[in-house]
Amino acid sequence: MKTTTIFFCFISLLFFSTCSEDPIPEEKPQAPDTFAKGADVSWLTEMEKAGRKFYNTSGREMDCMALLQEQGVNAIRLRVWVNPANGWCNKEDMLVKAIRAHNLGMKLMIDFHYSDSWADPGKQTIPAAWENLNLEEMKQAVALHTTTTLELLKSKGLTPEWVQVGNETSNGMLWPMGQADTNMANYAALNNAGYDAVKSVFPDAKVIVHLPNGDNNNLYRWLFDGLKKNNGKWDMIGMSLYPSADNWQEKNNRCIANVKDVISRYGTEVMICEVGMPWNQSTAAKAFLSDLISQAKQIAGAKCQGVFYWEPQSYSNWNGYTLGAFDDSGKPTIALEAYK
Repeated sequence: MKTTTIFFCFISLLFFSTCSEDPIPEEKPQAPDTFAKGADVSWLTEMEKAGRKFYNTSGREMDCMALLQEQGVNAIRLRVWVNPANGWCNKEDMLVKAIRAHNLGMKLMIDFHYSDSWADPGKQTIPAAWENLNLEEMKQAVALHTTTTLELLKSKGLTPEWVQVGNETSNGMLWPMGQADTNMANYAALNNAGYDAVKSVFPDAKVIVHLPNGDNNNLYRWLFDGLKKNNGKWDMIGMSLYPSADNWQEKNNRCIANVKDVISRYGTEVMICEVGMPWNQSTAAKAFLSDLISQAKQIAGAKCQGVFYWEPQSYSNWNGYTLGAFDDSGKPTIALEAYK
């Protein structure tokens, strides 16, 4: 009798428990967010050497990259100069920062300037050691510098996701030889030397050709039509965008329209490689960055792969730069909350 009662109770409990509750739906794992929320921190080692410290919003001193990761940063961009006078941003200095990013699990972008110092829309100065080279020799120099730099990363077990062949090359690089408006064919040949060199070391890395003024569709059509006509190679188009607090919405909208146009016109992916806004306009900066990320993520096929803030950790007028995302006390502003 006792055994029968216990058995009956057990069956009753089992029946009512299965019938009185809805079945628990099976949880499906969420797809990982592959959108790059990046930061170029190429000044970091130089800043640290100069004694700059970094603090979270509570005032606790932290390693800068770990602090940025807490803010939502998941990728790091690092520039490489050929033979800089003070050594900062040469390939060995880049490696130090790349290892730190790798150890935090961050993705990596390498940005070749092909100059001993800044390469940008206003200057693309040939490295001093390359000044007397002809075109074939210049292509070899580009290839050798690219491969030796990337092989240094490879020797340490590091693999970049993206590699820029040139920085803001809106009129080519290595002037005057590779100046696009006077010799697009030379620029394409030099670009391809870099592209092929990247692929020889890291076949799966996405090679970026990066231009400024991401809201200027005419510029992008001119440059990439010219490259295409001259058999230029690239995997991804990179853009910069530096709006002000009073025009960021207009610039965002034009930039996103440009992104969509180059995706359609060239069948390519896009990365927004540089953004920035004055650090003391952090409310506007957060709105700008949030809107840009939101619009970029809505582009069909996930063809816009991410957004990188340029040197957000710079603060207190470091090297005269005021478009970072840290305040004068070395703490992140609310601008980077857009990454969370």
